[in-house]
Amino acid sequence: MPPPIPVALVGYDSRWPQLAAEYSQALRALGPVVVNVHHIGSTSVPGLAAKPIIDLMVLVDDLGKLDQIREDVEGLGYQWHGELGISGRRYCTLSTEAGERKVQLHCFSADSPHVRRHLSFRDYLRAHPEVARPYEIEKYRARGLHPQDSHAYGDEKDTWIRKKEAEALRWFYAQPGDILK
Repeated sequence: MPPPIPVALVGYDSRWPQLAAEYSQALRALGPVVVNVHHIGSTSVPGLAAKPIIDLMVLVDDLGKLDQIREDVEGLGYQWHGELGISGRRYCTLSTEAGERKVQLHCFSADSPHVRRHLSFRDYLRAHPEVARPYEIEKYRARGLHPQDSHAYGDEKDTWIRKKEAEALRWFYAQPGDILK
């Protein structure tokens, strides 16, 4: 497991979508194993304060194929952490030479149930600012309790997130058409 890092929350930065697009494009060098790349997490929700770390969900056709090109992922500068507590995920981080984390990859098979969970939560927060604001308050509360430990910070807000993820999934499935695109 990567070591915990201090929790730095900052106001929304309008450059985050462009940075996500640039990192996503660089991942296309991994070839056809990459089916799609989605910008997820708080930096993908306009107006929401976030840790200034871009979260990308990389969808692959087969995790075994991704495992076979691990050296290529590491060649792009990412540190490979394996499943890291979530079965069916490959987690990777990209940091500066000074150790400042810039990107987190959450790699899943395209048919993983985690895909809908992440996309529904992101899209629900985008569509419901009245939910995004309390989430921001929860993030600041969790940071206040665990300012130096990103792992404890994440654990602290987990109950809030799980409750809202359930709402988000109900909302997601009620939407017309395929909003996974």
